Amino acid sequence: MAQINLFNTSDLSILRNRKKLKCFLIKTAVSYKRPILSLNIIFCDDEYLLSINKGFLAHNYYTDIITFDLSESTSDPIQGELYISIERVKDNSKTHNQLFKDELHRVIFHGLLHLLGYKDKTQVDILKMKEMEDLLLSQYFTN
Repeated sequence: MAQINLFNTSDLSILRNRKKLKCFLIKTAVSYKRPILSLNIIFCDDEYLLSINKGFLAHNYYTDIITFDLSESTSDPIQGELYISIERVKDNSKTHNQLFKDELHRVIFHGLLHLLGYKDKTQVDILKMKEMEDLLLSQYFTN
């Protein structure tokens, strides 16, 4: 049985329909033949995520999300953690002229896509990731 936990350093009211989100993430993962065993989504601030970026990835810059795949192998059910900076999401929503809720869900779906095997290092990968994010956003907000 899938276990999805949401944590926030301040207030989880940023997500209005947590049950719908959890069901969508579970359904999406199953459709990729990679069910979720355990997924923790941790909402934090820039400084917290920067410390993770420095400590675990040796990167000294702000980012909106860091995804950790804790699964034994890519054929096992998903076990992972998504660390999301709410400050970055807010700034990015303004920069990209998006609603905060849309940008927040885009980032969550981005993390899930990483856990499903999508990459974003090359231009081709970035375009495919964006296409998949848009598809998931469309599916999520039309249901």
